[in-house]
Amino acid sequence: MTLRNLIQLLILAALWGASFLFIRVGVTDFGVAPLMALRVGIGALFLFVVLLARRPAREAFSTMRTRAWPLLVVGVLNSAAPFCLFAYAELTLSAGVTSVINATTPLWGALVAFLWLKDRLTALRSLGMVIGFLGVLMLVWDQIATPQGSSATPATTALAAAAALGATLLYGIAASYTKRHLTGVDSLTVATGTMTGATILLVPIAIATWPAAPISLHAWGAVIALGIGCTGVAYMLFFHLIAVAGPARAITVTFVIPIFGILWGALFLDEQVSLGMAEGCAVILVGTALATGVIRRIPGFGPPREAG
Repeated sequence: MTLRNLIQLLILAALWGASFLFIRVGVTDFGVAPLMALRVGIGALFLFVVLLARRPAREAFSTMRTRAWPLLVVGVLNSAAPFCLFAYAELTLSAGVTSVINATTPLWGALVAFLWLKDRLTALRSLGMVIGFLGVLMLVWDQIATPQGSSATPATTALAAAAALGATLLYGIAASYTKRHLTGVDSLTVATGTMTGATILLVPIAIATWPAAPISLHAWGAVIALGIGCTGVAYMLFFHLIAVAGPARAITVTFVIPIFGILWGALFLDEQVSLGMAEGCAVILVGTALATGVIRRIPGFGPPREAG
């Protein structure tokens, strides 16, 4: 990976880490569905403009029309549902904590691919999944012991953490579904089609649940930043990195997102970073590194090599 690609990866991590900050800022005023309908709607519009600038409209719409159902399914699994679950979680959890839980996405991805697509799961990768989910338990326990806000209780904290984990599980299912049903479709078309599908699904819910109270300028700024920066621009950067550096290197952004998520939460929302939170984050990242193959070997672990 070149220095330029590394800088782009850090920018991507900063954008996706900031998404948890903007969700935390916007969800109180907008509510879950309206906030996320605006996010995916703005993101879809941005991606449509880019898509039409790169290829003829007839070709772009033809591909999305013939793959409409898979694109809608991935739109639900990879955008509409997990985005709403994260927004619900952030009514209780801090931006930093939810960004750390987001790092479990590759763990679910590996498990779903093993169960559904029969991908090989080595002993080391299995150990990584166990370690990663142990880190989640550590993180949730720390949040229960030191709740965020006066309204947080052990029950609401656990439910919020379960919602965030549910979101990452859906990301893992979406990855395998995409591999099975959308292989061969270029990434920009997939991103545009799935964001459009998510928008179609969420808009009626958003209209029905639109808040009666006035929405602050801070919340409007947050949703615009979510739609353009953390969705449209971030997706473009991610697909560019996949093209020039490969998917294995692009996915390493997962390890950097929590750093920015915690940093932005501490800087702009005065969120406290406890020792237990840092320890849980470290354990999750080690488990994810093992489960995704970033760490391929531990001395003394696994079958011994044959001599000769």
